[in-house]
Amino acid sequence: MFKKIEVWILCLVILLGVISTTMFGALVKQEVLGANNFLKKNNVGWIGETALFIAEIPINLKTILSRGGGVSLSKKELDAADNRVEDRSPGLAGFNGVPIGKDNYLLLSRYDGDSSQGVVELVDLKNFRILHSWNPDVDAFNDLVDQIDEFENLDRDDNDHRKMLMHPKLTKDGGLLFGWNSPLRKIDSCSKLVFQNTHNVFHHSIETDIDGNIWVPGYLYPHTLPIEKVGEDVNSFFDDAIVKMSPDGEVLYEKSVAQIFIENDLEYLLFSVGATQFNVDPIHLNDIQPVNFDGEFWKKGDVFLSLGNQSMIVLYRPSSDRIVWKHAGPFFFQHDVDILDNHRISIFNNNTKNTAGGLTVNGHSEVIVYDFKTGKTSLYLNKSLVNENVKTTTQGRSQILPNGDLLIEETNYARTIYFNADGSVSWSHLNRAKDGNLYRVGWSRILYTEDDINTVENFLENRVDCNG
Repeated sequence: MFKKIEVWILCLVILLGVISTTMFGALVKQEVLGANNFLKKNNVGWIGETALFIAEIPINLKTILSRGGGVSLSKKELDAADNRVEDRSPGLAGFNGVPIGKDNYLLLSRYDGDSSQGVVELVDLKNFRILHSWNPDVDAFNDLVDQIDEFENLDRDDNDHRKMLMHPKLTKDGGLLFGWNSPLRKIDSCSKLVFQNTHNVFHHSIETDIDGNIWVPGYLYPHTLPIEKVGEDVNSFFDDAIVKMSPDGEVLYEKSVAQIFIENDLEYLLFSVGATQFNVDPIHLNDIQPVNFDGEFWKKGDVFLSLGNQSMIVLYRPSSDRIVWKHAGPFFFQHDVDILDNHRISIFNNNTKNTAGGLTVNGHSEVIVYDFKTGKTSLYLNKSLVNENVKTTTQGRSQILPNGDLLIEETNYARTIYFNADGSVSWSHLNRAKDGNLYRVGWSRILYTEDDINTVENFLENRVDCNG
């Protein structure tokens, strides 16, 4: 065992080890990205699948041990475990604090750890009472989709026990929109499918404009840029697009954000970052906010875009294919741009920096207000966010209400916080299940405008008995 070996043999073993490790890593990456078309076409797709299985052994073992040492977990249990988040608020569960005492509602999107499914609940913020809930059969919806190309892994990654109903939107006709890395779907009050649009893989925010049209980010497949693809895989380049749909789910307009950059002399921002490695996701469109009125600084029909991987907010005018305004920083990997009035917008600043140690929040997350009249930014209720240690490395939402109150979703830690205008905390919500674990929340939405209140009241008055 301790015999001397030739140096050339040792060097050969090391070289073969490096080559094998590199090939193994490449197989795992291609399997995760769904780009192993060459292997599948040659009937050896099992090679990539086996590599991924081996790579997942440590995390699956950790999950098994964390569940009490059982020898086998169902896929349902594994999917549920993937929706758990770190617990920074031990002892707290559900709503804590004082209701706000006005006709506001919360469209709470969360992963229900008790049923191992994503649900949406309409909550009355006067008393925290759940007025209605949605829990669709996502597997049945998936069965209606031709699961090839960009939807190849829909059953694996977006099944009923993994799916979150992200950024749900209650429409004026009583439907509920949701999506994220899937078709865009609309369901009725009984969670039955109204439509699903499979034109693209849709992701992140869902908003409607004053005419009821739906604005949602999507990935164009195949991508539109003249760059080398890995097979026909959409993930060889994330070609983020602005998509506008009719209220019935028909695509009215779509535009690649990368093409917008090219046509507005910003192509250098797509290909100049990361000189040693091609960046497959240089844009990361995470919010589209439609403009519903003409003003000094924008026009009806414009859209504000939050581009996370550019740390940039853009005001884009589809009618002329022109970037009217753009601002990069002082925010980092921000989400959720909102129009506050005729000259101010707010931005949820994750304040996340990509360091040698990985993605890290620099202190705490922030809410930033940008004033077009002065060209200056300011922090909103910053001391309160520091006191509550608000931080979420990815995702996250904020909404400043007309009376100055502030809603924050700390997505990474399953916490929603409502601040009064004076900075004090009115209430918070922790998405804790009976097993004691915290599970993900999914970009919940506060309903507070006159139109929102009318939509909720009409919905409650006209919903049908789903058990009748």
